[in-house]
Amino acid sequence: MDGQGLTMRKFLTELQGKTVMTADGQILGVIDNFVVDTVTGSIAHVLVTPGEDVESRLFQSDTAGRLVLPFKSMRAVKDVVVVDIGK
Repeated sequence: MDGQGLTMRKFLTELQGKTVMTADGQILGVIDNFVVDTVTGSIAHVLVTPGEDVESRLFQSDTAGRLVLPFKSMRAVKDVVVVDIGK
């Protein structure tokens, strides 16, 4: 395994379980898993287990009910991940 693969795995492990919130402070849920583009190897989407107060119907979701959020809209801030949902 190359060094980049190891770095990516460590990065994903560190993000898993982190709280995801919008820029205005609404908690969306917790990172459960990731969707990786198999051609480029880059992270395409983050799968988030929604919190109780989240209107899941306002977001794209997978068959398990997890929110499917674009990875490019996220930035890590200490112990939470902030997503720009472009309201």
